[in-house]
Amino acid sequence: MKLHLNLSTSALENKRPFLVGAGALGAIGLLTLFGFGHAAYSSWHANRELRIDIDKWENQVRTLQQQQTELANYFQEPASKEILDRAAFLNSQIDARSFPWSKIFMDLEPVLPAGVRVISISPKMNNGRVEVDLTIGAGTDEQKLKFIESLEKSHAFSNIRLKDDRHSDQPNVDKIQLVLSAVYATT
Repeated sequence: MKLHLNLSTSALENKRPFLVGAGALGAIGLLTLFGFGHAAYSSWHANRELRIDIDKWENQVRTLQQQQTELANYFQEPASKEILDRAAFLNSQIDARSFPWSKIFMDLEPVLPAGVRVISISPKMNNGRVEVDLTIGAGTDEQKLKFIESLEKSHAFSNIRLKDDRHSDQPNVDKIQLVLSAVYATT
């Protein structure tokens, strides 16, 4: 007769639940690895297209900067500077001819008191503003002061500065001649 005896110190353990759990966790880990791998590949692929676009734009910027440098060098040449100076001169002549003479006389008419006359007007364009030098003749100090006060109250003239104040005792000549500088609003 045969007897089956278990001579081990501990009973045989069932490791099947551990193996099933470890296998399930391994499968989840493997699926997670594939998911992250796919996300990384998709991101790399999308960024690859962006990197291609960025490289294209950087090349275009370099080309434009090179063209800008070439143009700056071209405009630094003496022949180009001469043309630019001539263009600036012609533009200043055009600005001087396009000065609104009738408008300045219409703006000066209500400002001039009796006994004051305009001797000369010389406009200059300065930084997009029209600066006007006015030479005015007056018979008395009262007329001179009235003119300056009414000119200061005018909306067409600002930043009024007295450049010169001459007095004369000659007959048939204005007793007082003023030279004023003002900024004229052409609009």
